[in-house]
Amino acid sequence: MIERVAITGVNGTIGTVLRKGLTDFEIVPLDLPEADVRDLATLVRLFKGCDAAVHLAWDLKTDNWDTGKISPDNALMTYNVYQACIEAGVRRAIMASSVHADDFMRWKGGLMTPDGVPTPTSPYGANKVLLEAMGRHYATRGLEVVCVRFGAVNKDNRPTVGTWDWRKAWLSHEDCIALVRACLNASSIPGNYALIYGVSDNRERVHDWSNPFGWIPLSDAYAQGPKAASKV
Repeated sequence: MIERVAITGVNGTIGTVLRKGLTDFEIVPLDLPEADVRDLATLVRLFKGCDAAVHLAWDLKTDNWDTGKISPDNALMTYNVYQACIEAGVRRAIMASSVHADDFMRWKGGLMTPDGVPTPTSPYGANKVLLEAMGRHYATRGLEVVCVRFGAVNKDNRPTVGTWDWRKAWLSHEDCIALVRACLNASSIPGNYALIYGVSDNRERVHDWSNPFGWIPLSDAYAQGPKAASKV
């Protein structure tokens, strides 16, 4: 049973949502300046005694879907989290990938699944694909890995509309909490590795949220009052 959970980047948008919502777990909050995920030795020490780690820390100012850049620190933090889990005896890692790992904006046809070879939307998306691929390696070393391609989570928990209709990829706070809880409560991870989409049950969605954990999202962005925005 997973009881003690370390969360990196706990002061970010998703981290704040999970810290407030996952009240049924003992949360070990990790964020700058007290916890630098770029320092492997520190991370191993902080992970000791944890059953699972949720990795959210990311240099978004440099490395996001809109900048056309990547931050080497993000790849380093990805490696450090996986390696620290092995060295500290952490059983399960839940890693924040992104819908930008595969180009949903140009998708035509049925719902997208995470099963095919991805075409990232951006260098940021490619960096998330690296996170997923590294997880496959660490799964062979005995770590249980769940990579979640998170959709659009925002602070005010309201779907947004911009140059692309982000309601299609919205993930509500309630669904986000329930998804991560389901990943933590699962008795095991099939084959030690799972790659899933984290989006709400939006009527016009393009992503298939099927998963092996019994998670069923309940929110629908199209049943909300969308707030106009230039970007998410």
